[in-house]
Amino acid sequence: MSQANPVLIFVTHCWENSDDYLRVFEYLESQRNFFYRNYSTPEQRPQGDKEALRESLRKQIAPSEAVIGLSSLFDAHQELLTFQLRFAQASHKPVILMKPFGARKDVPKALRDLANEVVDWDERALVDAIRRQARHEETTRWDTIEFKLD
Repeated sequence: MSQANPVLIFVTHCWENSDDYLRVFEYLESQRNFFYRNYSTPEQRPQGDKEALRESLRKQIAPSEAVIGLSSLFDAHQELLTFQLRFAQASHKPVILMKPFGARKDVPKALRDLANEVVDWDERALVDAIRRQARHEETTRWDTIEFKLD
């Protein structure tokens, strides 16, 4: 993965920039040597009926290598979120599902069943999941803990 070969991602949305949507990109930008291209366009809501919205989502998901699903959208936009995740699976795109941010509730089983991997809100966990699912790269990172003996 390099600047010349970024990971192509799609982040689920319901035609609005939610806090969780923006937080995903804060997390991705905070990682060194991780390059991606976002195919989500929540700011470009198409005119027309429900089928026009779905067709626009299909076009956004099609070129991506991985789909990042925001489970926080489930309560308010269950049908649209489920459509995006099902289309991703039908298109053989891996789905990385983010748990609800700051909430102590579980991910609904209907969403878990559509995901290849479920991750917590952690920069490193998200990037590692993208690398595993999109590029089949194993990450072997180790934490270094320094402590002082008296």
